[in-house]
Amino acid sequence: MHRDSERHKLFSRRALMLGGGKAALLSLLAGRMYYLQVVESERYVTLADENRINFRLLPPPRGRIVDRNGYPVADNQQNYRVVIIPEQAGDVQRTLDLLSLIVPLSGGERRRILREVKRKRAFVPITVRENLDWSEVARIEVNTPDLPGVLIDVGQSRNYAQGSEMAHVLGYVAAVSEKELTGDPLLELPGFRIGKAGVEKVYDLALRGSGGSSQVEVNALGRVIRELNRQEGQPGIEMRLTIDMALQHYITERVAGESISVVVMDVNTGEVLALVSSPSYDPNAFNKGLSQAEWESLTSNPKAPLTNKAIAGQYPPGSTFKPPVALAALEKGVVTPETKVFCGGSTKLGNAEFHCWKKGGHGALDMKGAIEHSCDVYFYEIARRTGIERITTMARRFGLGDISGVDLPGEKGGLVPSDAWKRGAIGAPWQLGETLIAGIGQGYLLTTPLQLAVMTARLANGGRSVTPRLTMDEVTEQSVTPRADVEAQDMGLVPEHLELVLQGLDDVVNAPTGTAFGARIKEPRWRMAGKTGTAQVRRISKAERETGVIKNEDLPWKERDHALFIGYAPVDNPRFAVSVVVEHGGSGSKAAAPIARDVLAETQRLMELHPTPGRQEAQADQDPHERGGEDA
Repeated sequence: MHRDSERHKLFSRRALMLGGGKAALLSLLAGRMYYLQVVESERYVTLADENRINFRLLPPPRGRIVDRNGYPVADNQQNYRVVIIPEQAGDVQRTLDLLSLIVPLSGGERRRILREVKRKRAFVPITVRENLDWSEVARIEVNTPDLPGVLIDVGQSRNYAQGSEMAHVLGYVAAVSEKELTGDPLLELPGFRIGKAGVEKVYDLALRGSGGSSQVEVNALGRVIRELNRQEGQPGIEMRLTIDMALQHYITERVAGESISVVVMDVNTGEVLALVSSPSYDPNAFNKGLSQAEWESLTSNPKAPLTNKAIAGQYPPGSTFKPPVALAALEKGVVTPETKVFCGGSTKLGNAEFHCWKKGGHGALDMKGAIEHSCDVYFYEIARRTGIERITTMARRFGLGDISGVDLPGEKGGLVPSDAWKRGAIGAPWQLGETLIAGIGQGYLLTTPLQLAVMTARLANGGRSVTPRLTMDEVTEQSVTPRADVEAQDMGLVPEHLELVLQGLDDVVNAPTGTAFGARIKEPRWRMAGKTGTAQVRRISKAERETGVIKNEDLPWKERDHALFIGYAPVDNPRFAVSVVVEHGGSGSKAAAPIARDVLAETQRLMELHPTPGRQEAQADQDPHERGGEDA
């Protein structure tokens, strides 16, 4: 009994001590909580506000674009921009008023900024002005305490070192429009640019890369105190084009001032070595932002500098269409190589008279002679015998009447007419007279300079359906792999027929009576063959023919004939094809053929100096204008 009482007292004392200890600890904890939450509350609120951790998405460097020899044609350069973060700025209007005292802002810029404030989330930075110089950056930094939410961002800006020379190939990058937002957070970054035209647009996702991230400590005003962690994004791929920049530069200089397009292709691989559309524009202006005056100047220019004429200009092919007509006639068997047609200057079909370009006529000509002299009456007759359906089928085998699939946006398909087409488009049956007109590349026929180059390449390479391309490698969103060689399909042409047509094209340039003899290449190993073309853009009345056809130089520019030439070289082992279309240039033999001669000569000279691509290490930093070597 006594022992139980002692045990109970001991237990009670221990319980009391334990309870007292707990009470003391709770009192201490309550006191500390009171101290932190009441006494020191203001201090910790300040600390919480002034030291936040922000996560920022980092834009990846856009991939470089280089020519076939590794020379950069689209690269990045450092760019200072001023941005505003709406949630930190508070009164955005007032902040812009203060900022405009340092960097003047136009009414259009203000409207654009306020429009973006409404459509973007409050914490997303909005670009106010790009491409600031150092003095502007310094003035903004000094006044940052009075400019809440305003900060300087250092990024990269696209730079096209060759300016207008590559504009229609490369295209340009520009700011993301509202309709182009896809939910990708990269597209909402200030100053982020995407491809809007050319190669930049076709391969935008591959060139864009993937974003990185930065973890930074910032104060209440959003000023970065320090960077805690950084993970760089994946740069866009480096893309190598088939274009030779030295050749592209030469052609641009050669055709300066004209409304013209020139395409040069490798007849065996389809690689486009040069693609020039003149006049052109400066793609850097689109990256920086065009003024209204600059935009109106481009859109109102009658020579359409914004249009890539090489792939989207559609022209009657004129006499450059005669080779497919000849092959269609030979394949149908309505003529033989020896068949002669007499040309007296015109031919009749019912009450209609169809004229040859040579008023007095050419006399009796076989096929080779008709190609050499470009006799219209001969081709009227063989077109009549062949029929439009067979001509259309042959033209399509040569790549006319449909897009080629070259890796550029905006390509047009041209038009190769037929009876079914006319009934569907116009609601009328095909007429025989329209077949005659089609036989000399006029009427409804429309082709692009690129299609004419493809046609010429297929003639020159022995009748294989090579297709044009602008990249040396296969490009996907994540990788670049060497392009596998693909054997072009045989078009099924009769070799003897093709050889006859090629002999005629050789005589066009190299026979003394050929229509382009004056534009021949005199260097034997570079000798070219080809076909002149002159496409009418207006109807010549009977009265005008009787009194004398008005000369092109006496007509308004828009009413002058288009001048065309297709050619290939060297004749003995064709490798390069060229097409030249001079808008309203007049005669193909006088305006287009000399340009084609110079281009093919320069192409062969450059390729002899540098026969294969892949000299990136040696040439990457050398200006292509300096890579010409000695004149041959």
